[in-house]
Amino acid sequence: MHTTNYTDTLITPAADCPVPTAMIPAKAGTVAALQFDLLSQAPFALTSDDLIWRVACTRTGNDPADMAARTAFFAKPMACLRASPLVKSHGWALLHDALGRVALVDPATADFAAAVADAGLTKRPGMRNARA
Repeated sequence: MHTTNYTDTLITPAADCPVPTAMIPAKAGTVAALQFDLLSQAPFALTSDDLIWRVACTRTGNDPADMAARTAFFAKPMACLRASPLVKSHGWALLHDALGRVALVDPATADFAAAVADAGLTKRPGMRNARA
């Protein structure tokens, strides 16, 4: 089974993110809106795999508790949260704790500055929107 989980990692907004500040996704039902809703309601409650699985289930109507379907879903490699529209298009950062649980971080906050300064965290940029 493949995983998208990171531990002790800060994913920063993509270098070519089109917005100057973190924006709440405006269009309901999109991957960005679904991820934002789950992460803003329960910071550090879900791992990356949990988040990706729940969003996929919401979009397809699958049961999130179906572990056989989850195993089949992660049988092939998945894009990690560095490819999330939250970091690519909406200006958010994502902080993964030591257990792999993830939370949204607004880059304009002191929490983001502290995470950037934390030598114990790996920093990874969000994936670019366009090839350089």
